[in-house]
Amino acid sequence: MPAFDVDSICGLRKTPRSSGVCSIAAAKSSILADLAGDDEPLFANFLLLVAEKGRAGELDAIAHEFERLMAREERRLSVELTTARELTDDEAASIVAQIEQAAGRTVEATRSVDPGLIGGVVLQAGSYRADASVRGRLERLRQTLVRS
Repeated sequence: MPAFDVDSICGLRKTPRSSGVCSIAAAKSSILADLAGDDEPLFANFLLLVAEKGRAGELDAIAHEFERLMAREERRLSVELTTARELTDDEAASIVAQIEQAAGRTVEATRSVDPGLIGGVVLQAGSYRADASVRGRLERLRQTLVRS
């Protein structure tokens, strides 16, 4: 990505720097408008508004929230499956199908491996966590025995 300086951006916007009108927000607006291109004017206007309001640093959070809202609208559920060993594609598809049937939603699953689970699976969907691992069962058994 080329380096930009305020003078060159002010030149693009045909605003003299000495006028005081060209600020860092204007520089960000110009960069964002160039990145958005001409194909999506609504998106370009959104980016310009974000920069104008001084929120360009929050674009990651805005994009994350937008994705969360779209997933809810499209009834998509993002889950993370953690297993003790790498799952085959068939095993993962079987687990995802069971989750889809139980949730009544389309599931987008990411997979990770944690050998410390010993066996089983841990499912994380937002703030919901279902621990069906051997390590989790042993920990719950230990807590029950300590309380007794």
